[in-house]
Amino acid sequence: MKRRTFLQALNLGIVSTAFVGTKSYGFSSLLENPANQELAYHRIQHIDFSTVQLRYPRLVGKNARLDLHGYGPNVEICRLTTDKGATGWASLRGSKREAEQLIGELRDKKVSDLFATEAGTLQARHIPFDIALHDLAGVILQKPVYSMLGREKPFITDYYSGMIYFDDLEPASQPGGIDRILEECEYDYGVGYRQFKLKIGRGHRWMPFKQGLQRDIDVTNAVAKAFPDCQILVDGNNGFSVDQFIQYLRGIPSVSLFWIEEPFHETVADYQKLRDFVRSAGIKTLLADGEADPDPKLLRELISRKLLDVHLTDIEGLGFTNWRQLMPELKTMGAQASPHAWGSLLKTNYTAHLAGGLGNTVTIEGVTSTSDDVDLSGYVVQNGKLIPPSAPGFGMPLLKKI
Repeated sequence: MKRRTFLQALNLGIVSTAFVGTKSYGFSSLLENPANQELAYHRIQHIDFSTVQLRYPRLVGKNARLDLHGYGPNVEICRLTTDKGATGWASLRGSKREAEQLIGELRDKKVSDLFATEAGTLQARHIPFDIALHDLAGVILQKPVYSMLGREKPFITDYYSGMIYFDDLEPASQPGGIDRILEECEYDYGVGYRQFKLKIGRGHRWMPFKQGLQRDIDVTNAVAKAFPDCQILVDGNNGFSVDQFIQYLRGIPSVSLFWIEEPFHETVADYQKLRDFVRSAGIKTLLADGEADPDPKLLRELISRKLLDVHLTDIEGLGFTNWRQLMPELKTMGAQASPHAWGSLLKTNYTAHLAGGLGNTVTIEGVTSTSDDVDLSGYVVQNGKLIPPSAPGFGMPLLKKI
């Protein structure tokens, strides 16, 4: 996640308070909560850093703007251990170098000085450890994260494959064509997905525009025809102008799109033109944006004008605690969420708990992966939905020795 996005996450225009701090609730009132009293028995003793390797089932290719995405990331993580032997771990937010500078602020601190069940991480500067603190609190309290957010039984929502890129163009020496895309959808169908997000925008960088547009249209029509029981999402990665994207929509008149994601870089004027077109054409679809270089003030304006339906900012980029603060505002404004999770199945699983505890999440981005470093088996895909485990924290035991 870009540093600018990190800084914006600390100065959100759409959230009343980014990281509430103890003053917002009153420190004494936080300690009145029995759960926080339990956290107060634990002090952070060790902070360790490592990585976990995730592997995709196939090479993930290009999108409208970026080249090959590879076979899976090596994710930086942090592990927190208390003096009572409780451990929590998660993806490290930001760089290890930045996190190491904060070790002295966490070591020997009561967990309740850093985290409260009803609020999340209490200080914005501790955002690198935000998700790990959620996991640790869940382990101490022997509760899944979604339960700490208020649900004994989680909200369960739809789950889409976010791994269908321009693999029809690979390998360059002998491209697989549309059949390759259909094969990938068949694989993902077997995983349990009943929603496919198709990357489009081939004419932005990788093909002449007219040919790329036609390939986008042909791929969309082919997948919709081959999988009539599945929903189609499309993601342009800001690879179109508004007029070019309307050309694309005219080419798929029989496809009912679940959502349209980032067709162009968001502006009020362009989203108004797109909204006017889909309404006049009788197209019922959701408009989703906010992943790439999100501008919180603009996103709020688009939502308030009813030009944007789904807020997409990254689950790690914004921060889990910030997402906890944002979700009630989105509900009030009549918008839904689907935090960006591409790249790491860990982020997908964090999102399952956010959605499980707070609802208002229209679907979750799936990044199918395996790992020898993490036990991912607690999460179940059933009838096109992702079900998080009831195990403590995020329910992903760390297998790798650190």
